[in-house]
Amino acid sequence: MITSKIKNRADLKDIIAELKNQGKKIVFTNGCFDLLHIGHIRYLTEAKRLGDVLVIGLNSDSSVSAIKAGRPINTEDNRSEVLAALEMVDYVTLFHEDTPYALIKELQPDVLVKGADWQREDIVGNDLVQEVRTLPFVEGVSTSGIIEKIKGVIP
Repeated sequence: MITSKIKNRADLKDIIAELKNQGKKIVFTNGCFDLLHIGHIRYLTEAKRLGDVLVIGLNSDSSVSAIKAGRPINTEDNRSEVLAALEMVDYVTLFHEDTPYALIKELQPDVLVKGADWQREDIVGNDLVQEVRTLPFVEGVSTSGIIEKIKGVIP
């Protein structure tokens, strides 16, 4: 069942600890993932290749609203379920803070992944992990671009 991949923080912390005891390499990324598109799929596929288990820290609705005007488009429950349905995603958990720092500190992943628009020193949690990686974007694809196209701003 897809929702079995959606975990609360406490349960996921225990699961991750056990997986690490088994020698599994844990990869963590975070974001809003509001309108899933090809850029997200390629990004998550590449992130999964960096380890054994891919965990997504998903911004809650309140967290998204605080950082992106007029968003989210989809609720946190819907976004969680869509992400959990993806083959490359092993676990999804919500965070309500403005940044995932506390979540990263709790889970202690091995690899932290963000998009190529981030500088390593600006990536939240870079001081908590062994490895930080940035992955390229798909040119011309973004959630904001999709929203603008739907609004008719972009032909």
